[in-house]
Amino acid sequence: MSSVLTDLSISVDGYIAGPDDGPGSPLGTGGEALFRWFSDGDTPARHYPDFRMSAASAQVFDALCDRVGAVITGRRTYDIANGWNGDGPLPGVPLFVLTSHPPADAPQGASRYTFVTTGIRSAVEQAREAAGGMDVSLMGSAAPRQALRAGLLDEIHLAQVPVLLGSGVRLLDGTAIDLEPIAVVPAPGATHLSYRVRR
Repeated sequence: MSSVLTDLSISVDGYIAGPDDGPGSPLGTGGEALFRWFSDGDTPARHYPDFRMSAASAQVFDALCDRVGAVITGRRTYDIANGWNGDGPLPGVPLFVLTSHPPADAPQGASRYTFVTTGIRSAVEQAREAAGGMDVSLMGSAAPRQALRAGLLDEIHLAQVPVLLGSGVRLLDGTAIDLEPIAVVPAPGATHLSYRVRR
């Protein structure tokens, strides 16, 4: 069976965006520091050739992207990202958006969008079917948190960036669970940490 995972950049103090994030400032105040490793090297990522990372980061990033056949995110992340202009966070990969009120229409682009009003379990079920045996990736903070609480999250992958944001959007507050380390890959600008969720 495919795995359900989340893969996010995070500060040392546990934030995935700075304070005051919103449509005009998707990463919040100071949050751009979380993504400097996307452009601090000379190795292009296969899925995003404009990203120029260190060789170590590109290898980790591409390997995770290669696994993903569908993405789930919350409505807030979708709105802040302006729907990724129809291309999704991973262009061409189906996107499932958790929401209580679907928008009247979605931007047209490379990815197919589905708005799920029936909760995280339904979203994971639909995403797994769409992924065709590949893995399902969760974006933002709400979807991973809901999946973890429902016992649906299998892996957590973090690019820990050497910065303290002090406040902002935290990833997994209010959740206590044991994790099994899978891998640690040090790279310039980020340390890539992979964990398996222990049931």
